[in-house]
Amino acid sequence: MNDGMPWLKHYGDVPANLDYPDYSLYEAIKNTSEKHPDWVAYEFLGRNVDYKSFLKRIDRFALCLYKLGVKKGDSVMICLPNCPQALYAFYGVSRCGAIATMIHPLSVKNEIYFYLKNSKSKIVITMDIFCNNFIEAKEGTGLEKIVVTSLKDELNLLKGLIYSFTSGRKIPSMKECDCLLMWKDFMALSNEGVMPDIKVKGKDSAAILYSGGTTGKTKGILLSNLNINATALQTLTASQCFHYENRTILSVMPMFHGFGLCIGLHTFLMFGGKCILVPKFTPESYAKLIVKKRPNFIAGVPTLFEHIIRADILEDADLSCLKGVFVGGDTLTIELRTKMDSFLSKHGCKSMLREGYGLTECVTASCLTPKNEHRVGSIGIPFPDTLYKIVKIGTAEAVPYGQEGEICISGPSVMIGYVDEPEETADTLRKHADGKVWLHTGDLGVMDEEGFVYFKQRFKRMIISSGYNIYPSQIENILDMHPAVYSSCAIGISDDLRQQVVKAFVVLKKDIEKNDAVIKDIKNHCYENISRYAVPKEIEIIDEMPRTKVGKVAYTELEAYERSKNHIEGMTH
Repeated sequence: MNDGMPWLKHYGDVPANLDYPDYSLYEAIKNTSEKHPDWVAYEFLGRNVDYKSFLKRIDRFALCLYKLGVKKGDSVMICLPNCPQALYAFYGVSRCGAIATMIHPLSVKNEIYFYLKNSKSKIVITMDIFCNNFIEAKEGTGLEKIVVTSLKDELNLLKGLIYSFTSGRKIPSMKECDCLLMWKDFMALSNEGVMPDIKVKGKDSAAILYSGGTTGKTKGILLSNLNINATALQTLTASQCFHYENRTILSVMPMFHGFGLCIGLHTFLMFGGKCILVPKFTPESYAKLIVKKRPNFIAGVPTLFEHIIRADILEDADLSCLKGVFVGGDTLTIELRTKMDSFLSKHGCKSMLREGYGLTECVTASCLTPKNEHRVGSIGIPFPDTLYKIVKIGTAEAVPYGQEGEICISGPSVMIGYVDEPEETADTLRKHADGKVWLHTGDLGVMDEEGFVYFKQRFKRMIISSGYNIYPSQIENILDMHPAVYSSCAIGISDDLRQQVVKAFVVLKKDIEKNDAVIKDIKNHCYENISRYAVPKEIEIIDEMPRTKVGKVAYTELEAYERSKNHIEGMTH
C-alpha cells in the first residue's frame, strides 16, 4: 500500500522535515528587512525599493488601516494588480492581524457583491480604474470605505505626467460616493498616532483566496499565516536553486491567485529576493521583459510557456540567467514539456522545466519535480512534511502503487477551510484512521513505487463512454502532438448508444488553413494513438480557446456552448 514515503529516497540534500515559524506574514518580511535592509525588495517600472524602505511603507499602511478601525480578524479586500500598493496592503493587513481577501481586478459587479458578502469586508483597497464596480456592488454588503489608488501614485513626477496623458486618460470618471477615500488622504492618516503591537500566531487566519469556479460554485478559501509561510519555506527548500547572488524573479502571475501570491512574491520576499512587479503584460511583453531584465526565476501556467516558445524576440536570446523555471496551475502536456526543455537547453539555460502540482486549498504547490530527476508525465514528489496518498474514490482507503484513485494531501499548507461552507469543508477535509486531516482534492492520480505522482484528471472532467473511463487530458496530450494543432480541449457530449462520446475543440497553429482535410488528418492521428473508444467523435476548429482569469482552459464554457447548441437544435426539430 502507498501509506509510506518512498519519495524520500529522491530528496538528495533536501531535508525531510523543516522548522516552521509561528508568526505572521508581516513578521516574515520584517525579519528579512532586519537581515538585509539595503537589498532591493522589488522593482516597479524601473524604480528599485530596498527592504528597509519597503517595511516603512508597510508599517505606514498598517497604521492607516488601524486608524480606520481595522482590528484583528477583520477582513480587508484587496483588488489590485501586481504593484507596490498591493504589497503594502497585503502585508499591512497582516500587521493588523486582519485577513487579506484577494480578488481579481477584473471581477464584475455580481462577483464583487458575492465576495463582499462572503468575506464580510468593510474596507476595500482598489485602483481608480476598477472603483466604479465597487460603488455599484456595495449596496447591502456592509462595505464602508473604498480606498482608491492609481499607478501614478507610485511613479515619479515625469512618469506620472506621461501616465496621465496616456493610459490615465482612458480611466472612466469615478461615480460620486461618500465612501471613497483617495490614496493621498488615506496615507495622511499615518501622520499622527502609533501602531500598537498586535500578537499574531501562525494558526491565525491570514488570507481568503477564491477558487476559480471552473468546477462548481466559487468558494472562499481561508488560509492561515502558517499555511502561506510553510509553503514558501517548502518551495524554497525543495527547489534547491535559490542563491543570494541569483535572487530575482519576474513576478507576473497575479497575486489574487495562490501561485502568484506565494510562489511569485511571498517566497522571494520572505528570503531576501527581488521581485520585478509586472502589473499588466501580454505574451509579447513578457518575452521582452525576460530579455531586458534577465531574471533568475520565472514561473507561470502552461499557456505562458506556449507563447515563450513562439516568441520571435527569444529566438536568439541568451537565457543562461535563468536558474529556475517553474510551471503549474494547469495540466502540462508531455509535448509542451519536451518542447520547453529543448528550448531552454538550446538557449543556454541549465535548468529543466520544474513542474509542480497543488491547489488553492493548500495555498499552491505541494509537490515539485526534483532538481535533477524527471519522470515522463509526473508532477513530481511531495514537499517536505507533506504527505500524499492515493485512495479509492469515495473512501479513505489507500490503493496499491500504480493504481488510480483520488489524490489526498496532508501537511502544514492545508487550508483552515471554506468560508461559511461547513458541509463543503467537512467533505474536503477529512480525518483518516491515522488521525491526520487529509485534503481530498477531487483529482484523479497515481503514485508509483518510487513516490512520483502522476495527475490524471479532475473527477468532474472524466468522460464515461460505454463503461470506459476516458480522461480528456490524455486525449489533449495526443491532439497537441499533431503538427497542425496549437492547443486543444476535449469534452464529453451526450450519445444515445454510449452515454457519452468525446468531442475535441482545436485551435490550429498559425498559417494552417482550416478545412476538412486538416480535420481528417487530425482524426487519423487520433486513431493511430488513442484507443478506438476514446477517439473524438467530433472535432471542431475554433479560433481561440476560452480561458479562465488565471489562464486555464475554461472547458466548462465549451460544455455550456455545446449544451446551448444542442438545445437550439432540439427546438428546431
